[in-house]
Amino acid sequence: MTPGPAAAPGPTVRTVLGDIAPDRLGVCDAHDHLFMSSPQLPGQELADADAAAAELRTFRDAGGTSVIQWTPYGMGRNAAELPWLARESGVTIVAATGLHQAAHYHPDVLEGLSTSTDLAELFVGELTEGMGAMGAPGTDGGSAGSGDSSGPRPRAGMIKVAGGFHGLDRHARYTMTAAAEAHRATGAPIGVHLELGTGGLDVLDLLCGELAVPPDRVILGHLNRSPDFTVHRMAADSGAYLAFDGPSRANHPTDWRMPDAVAALCDAGFADRILLGGDTTTAAARAVNGGPGLRYLLRRLRPRLEATVGAAAVRGMLTANPSRAFAAEWPRPT
Repeated sequence: MTPGPAAAPGPTVRTVLGDIAPDRLGVCDAHDHLFMSSPQLPGQELADADAAAAELRTFRDAGGTSVIQWTPYGMGRNAAELPWLARESGVTIVAATGLHQAAHYHPDVLEGLSTSTDLAELFVGELTEGMGAMGAPGTDGGSAGSGDSSGPRPRAGMIKVAGGFHGLDRHARYTMTAAAEAHRATGAPIGVHLELGTGGLDVLDLLCGELAVPPDRVILGHLNRSPDFTVHRMAADSGAYLAFDGPSRANHPTDWRMPDAVAALCDAGFADRILLGGDTTTAAARAVNGGPGLRYLLRRLRPRLEATVGAAAVRGMLTANPSRAFAAEWPRPT
């Protein structure tokens, strides 16, 4: 894929309401979900727009300013609802294009995306023209929810892809190749789901080695789920961003080690590579349904980390770091 047209001066963050200066992200949940559905999570869909709005209000009331939704193509993003949610809640929302592991899709969703070039064109279209503009299925591009779904399609502001458990299968290599092509055309950052926090170095070998994506354009997710401090340090030393997210999940017993992992990175001089998020993936996990929700990041995790590494370091993880990680010099429209 050939590069897009010349970029506008200076980096901006692409939100569902348009591009903004990076410092306007404010206090940022760097990895979460407002809408999501998957065959792997039957009956646990995030599909209620009113519940999403209420959840965003709890986050705002806890001091939150922005949320990065990592739900990619074909997984019920309800993209047309996102501008209404941003306006209604006052919380800035950045959405994702991209593709998760194949297991998260019904086979018909992946039909027609037979080459990495096809997939890269889809990603570029969603980053530059709008989500769903390339034919996203069902509730992915829009739905009949509480908001006004008319008007221009919101654009994605990042690319989300996924690795496997301690390795990369054919599907992962295919989607990451497409993500790299789309990055070259747009400058968009690439967020990577690491299965149980593993395989991060393999991802960097592929994306930053073979495919020549600059490391500071890559965000490795779920590192708290594999508390290998040596791997964390090696990944940070590459220049990539490291996302510690999902700290409230009872099925991830390693999460209690997150403060130690963050402290080890800070001690090694990598506080500027750390991002923090909640990764709410089921309706039961929402605060409005009695779960920890988006606000857990600020109500519980923030003071826990401040007690370990200090308030200034945590403030940087919630503000300065995401403002760099999610900013890009987007191509001018033609």
